[in-house]
Amino acid sequence: MAREPERGLSLIGFVLVCLKTVVSAKTAPETPTIDQAYSKISNSITVEWATVPGATSYLLRAEDGDTVIETMVASSPGTVTGLKAATLYQITIRSISATGRSQASPPKQAKTVLAAPILEVSSPSPDSILVQWEAVYMAIGFSVSIMQANGLGKIWKENTTNTSLTFSNLNAGTLYTIKAYAWNAKGIPGDDSTCNQRTIACAPGRVTIQEDPPGHLSVAWSNVDLGDYYVAFVKSDDGLEVHCNTSLTQCNFLSECGFTYFISVFAYNKAGQSPLGDVFNYTTAPCCPSDINPVLVSSDRVEIIWSPVRGAEFYETKAIAGYSVVECNDTAPACTLSALECDTKYNVTVYSFSEVQSSNMSCTSRFITTAPCSPEIKNISMDAFSTINVRWQATNDDAIYTVTAQGERGLYRCSSKGEACTMGGLPCGSVFSVTAVAETEIGRSLPSYSVPLETVPCCPAGLTITQVTQSVINVSWTFDTVAQTYVTVLESHIGQSKCHTHQSHCLLGCITCGINYTVALKAISASGLTSDCTYQTYFSSACCPLGVKLYRLGSNGIRIHWQVSRGSANYSTDLYGSKGIFTCAPRAGLSFCDVTEIPCGDVYTVMVSPVAETGLKLAFCPKKIYSVTCSGSTLGVVIYRGKSNDTASPR
Repeated sequence: MAREPERGLSLIGFVLVCLKTVVSAKTAPETPTIDQAYSKISNSITVEWATVPGATSYLLRAEDGDTVIETMVASSPGTVTGLKAATLYQITIRSISATGRSQASPPKQAKTVLAAPILEVSSPSPDSILVQWEAVYMAIGFSVSIMQANGLGKIWKENTTNTSLTFSNLNAGTLYTIKAYAWNAKGIPGDDSTCNQRTIACAPGRVTIQEDPPGHLSVAWSNVDLGDYYVAFVKSDDGLEVHCNTSLTQCNFLSECGFTYFISVFAYNKAGQSPLGDVFNYTTAPCCPSDINPVLVSSDRVEIIWSPVRGAEFYETKAIAGYSVVECNDTAPACTLSALECDTKYNVTVYSFSEVQSSNMSCTSRFITTAPCSPEIKNISMDAFSTINVRWQATNDDAIYTVTAQGERGLYRCSSKGEACTMGGLPCGSVFSVTAVAETEIGRSLPSYSVPLETVPCCPAGLTITQVTQSVINVSWTFDTVAQTYVTVLESHIGQSKCHTHQSHCLLGCITCGINYTVALKAISASGLTSDCTYQTYFSSACCPLGVKLYRLGSNGIRIHWQVSRGSANYSTDLYGSKGIFTCAPRAGLSFCDVTEIPCGDVYTVMVSPVAETGLKLAFCPKKIYSVTCSGSTLGVVIYRGKSNDTASPR
């Protein structure tokens, strides 16, 4: 009993459903039947069906398992859009009227065609077009066709399984239309892509490059058909690039020495840039050295250096003076020019060379003058005052000449702008080496050949004259430098006495006593140079007295008496005995003197001597011997005994 109400409710529900179905069947339009469904475009499927009476529109439905797309159409055929390419869809359709919509039709399967290739088109050369695309899903091949966009000419069509294709033998500068599509394994074509591409113009030809003047690069080329304008690119080997945009067929660029430039020219039109033609390279002449510096300038040689310059592989240095040309070649930035003429102005140029561009002959030159020529000493003379005069041959312009005399006793110089100079104060008795040099603002010459110079011997210092005998004197001297020989001359109104010796003293005879003599000495060198040395006068010693006699004077005294031969002089008398020496000196003007308290019984040696102004008694006068006897305790007889051969020492 409890289940009766439940069964009653179920029955009522079933009855209502049936009633609803009956009512719907009477009011909704019929369900359409799909005749065919196909795809001609990769994002849509077209459906065809028979018209349903009373239907005002139709609802197309496409399902791929992931998405559902519905489209309302008015009649057959109808197309569902917004689909995926190369995808299998299940298609159904419903008819719709004012009273409702029908049931979905039985499904029909249809697959969208392949997507169109996405084309990338370019013209790598004037007669070709390159077509490229990415792979298309589910495609196993592609068809690509090309024809002129104006419809003229034939159509080229190529099938390929690749993703690129090149059409060749085309007309330059012509607009072409390219169409391409993919097909699947059943050979069904997909969507096609269409694009236009112009073949560009040819690359400019007959490119010429000139550098005139240096530093200005001119690039010219031939005219290109269908070319609207040109761009020339110039890139130096240090990476710097410049370009010129022009509608003409020439461009001018600034260039620098020692660079290699890479040059390319492109033509442009509406299709774009021409292909790359030949790339030209042009190497400018190497740079010229600009800091030429002479580091050494001599009479016959010049050393110069400079900084290395760009592009130079070696250098040629040329020095020109009139018809004289001196050259040197080297890879180093330095040169030594030798065998040059002294005191000569040379036009010196350093040229730079490279294997590619030969040389740069526009390098500027500079003048370099060599050092002066060495003078030649022609004569050296010496005057009476020992002044040296040096003469030379001058061959230089505006030179100052310096003469140097160098020896063990010093260095002496004189200078002049002429051809001679004098120097004094050279020490006597010396040997010098004399050279001359010329000097200008450029430099100094080499020294001349040396000429030996000998000064006159020195006059001896400390000349001493000693009276040896009444008629003989000894002349002696001292010296700093030794002469080869000496000549001593004593001269008076009576006559001359002379001796020649290589020693430092000399004996002169035939001297007259009591006479005033002039004393001269000549010092003579080994080469014959002579110094005339004059000294003060010499007064010869007084003459020895004559007739010396002794007389008894009183009981114990002796008088010594003599005769004066010539001139006046002071005399000193000495008596030498065994019992002593007894001396007496007369008063001025007297010719005798007395000795008192002299012992008798002795033998005496008596000498009367002139006394020199120095007080020295001359000991060369003759001596006499007297015997004095005793008479008782007083002096006895004085007896002359003769002359003595002994010479008593002067006092």
